[in-house]
Amino acid sequence: MIIANPIYDVVFKRLMEDKRIAKFFIETLLDEEIIEVQVKPQEFTFYKDLEQLKESGDFEKIKDQIAGLLGLSVYRLDFIATIKTGNNEYKKVLIEIQKAKNPIDLMRFRNYLGEQYKKEDEIETEKGKETLVLPIITIYLLGFKLPEIETIAIKVNRQYFDLISKQVILQKSDFIEKLTHDCYVVQISRINGKLRNRLEQMLSVFEQNFFVDKKGIIKDYAHEIKDENIKNMIALLHKTGTDPKERQEIEKEQEVYRILDLTAKEKTKELEGIIKEKDKVLEEKDKVLEEKDKVLEEKNKEIEELKRLLYKR
Repeated sequence: MIIANPIYDVVFKRLMEDKRIAKFFIETLLDEEIIEVQVKPQEFTFYKDLEQLKESGDFEKIKDQIAGLLGLSVYRLDFIATIKTGNNEYKKVLIEIQKAKNPIDLMRFRNYLGEQYKKEDEIETEKGKETLVLPIITIYLLGFKLPEIETIAIKVNRQYFDLISKQVILQKSDFIEKLTHDCYVVQISRINGKLRNRLEQMLSVFEQNFFVDKKGIIKDYAHEIKDENIKNMIALLHKTGTDPKERQEIEKEQEVYRILDLTAKEKTKELEGIIKEKDKVLEEKDKVLEEKDKVLEEKNKEIEELKRLLYKR
């Protein structure tokens, strides 16, 4: 079956807009019962990612290129889900897709995470609307490999540990829960078509193989799946992948990332050139200083020789 590549923000957004799929996705990845889920895409401008280029003459040109492609200034998406677990606990889940290993994205999400720690969340509870500070869980969907770790899905799990008795503490503290967080990482590029459990079956839709176009936007999904929730995901991705308007949106996003990636590479090359030139200047200065030292040393020798001759007289 033809499906859209869910690594793109606009495609993943379609999945998360479906509450059943969003609930299934988060529940399967966290391996935890979820009673309720509310997902909101957090839209912001790509231009925030380019702040370090503002002093460059190319900044306005890049900005105009992106605006021309999108027809609007807002595009980049992150996703926040408020969940209610089987233990009746409310938590905030931050979902981030990083297609490439870009320092800009890393710093942006660190700042974004800091902002989320500052925020209070308004949620619907049995008592009505409440404003609470919720514990945070982060999910990173990576389009690149972590060379040190080969597994597809990773959980970075906090543990309370008594430093005196060297024992694990099972009791949780509300204070600690709201200042620290668990983290889930999926290495999309390591997904290899294995379907040994429900998590691998769900993640198989993200596999970056079997593309039917040169752009990596549309692919052929041929796995036999029995799970109804995954079938729903595939059906939605099929609808997105075969809709010309949706494909156009994906192509726009792809072009924006191409421009950003090209700009980052050009900027890196420019900085490397500047550093190389500065190193050359410093090297020349070192040579000049070295020559000066030699001249001074020779002069000092001459002075010492003159002094010696004078003392002889």
